Amino acid sequence: MPDGLLALALGAGMLAAVNPCGFALLPAYLSLLILGDDTPSRSRAMVRALRLTAAMTLGFAGVFALFGLAIAPVAAGVQEYLPWFTVALGLLLVVLGAALLAGRTVTLPKLGRRTGKAKPLTANFRSMVGFGASYAAASLSCTIAPFLAVVVAGFRGESVAVGATLFLAYAAGMGLVVGTVAVAVALAQAGLVAGLRRTGRWVPRVSGLLLLLAGAYVAYYGWWELRVAQGGGLDDPVISTAANVQRAMVDGVQIFPPLAWLALGGALVAAGLWQRRRPRSSTGS
Repeated sequence: MPDGLLALALGAGMLAAVNPCGFALLPAYLSLLILGDDTPSRSRAMVRALRLTAAMTLGFAGVFALFGLAIAPVAAGVQEYLPWFTVALGLLLVVLGAALLAGRTVTLPKLGRRTGKAKPLTANFRSMVGFGASYAAASLSCTIAPFLAVVVAGFRGESVAVGATLFLAYAAGMGLVVGTVAVAVALAQAGLVAGLRRTGRWVPRVSGLLLLLAGAYVAYYGWWELRVAQGGGLDDPVISTAANVQRAMVDGVQIFPPLAWLALGGALVAAGLWQRRRPRSSTGS
């Protein structure tokens, strides 16, 4: 397998994290990352960010595997319904964000015959797998073409081993960008959360505001896609403004090659581990 093809799959995955259809879900994910976290140490926050990013990447990659490998033959028929999912996902985030912004506690519904009180909404492994899947579904309109061209073509034109390698590279690219940003937020989170909570329980409200704004844009983008599909014009001031923000995010991702992103993520993890060791060494002295 040519090295250029592997680098192409990795780069496509990195750009998928900030694609035009779903880039607003990245700040929504970061707000969920903070939500429900009870001012942990920096090292615990870092580990939690890595674990939840792995869950979100798993959900994201799972949808692409299902769509690209199993649904590709009927992709055109499925894609026309994707904007409706985008609208529904955006409206759901708006409702959750508005509830949190109003100071309400959002609880998760009980499943099956479970007893006890409903649990407050928080970011856990299972919910982040679902969020990653939703992220992918909202992003399919913008990202499925490069995925099919690079990864699925590898399965069909090369071999199963090559296709699987390209798929893993694609997923790793997405997880690398999201994970690096998430770890950076986690390391800054402990002091920020503590400061906000000294002035009241504002963390859920801040998370709610981010969710509301992200959800409003995601729903609007889906509605814009539906209008365009029905023959409407492409020009829209909201979409144009958001496109400028998205292009800036893409430029930010492309400034550094994958190895630089990996080095940055490794440096942040090392900083978190150093913060964990420092109190012990100072206590021992």
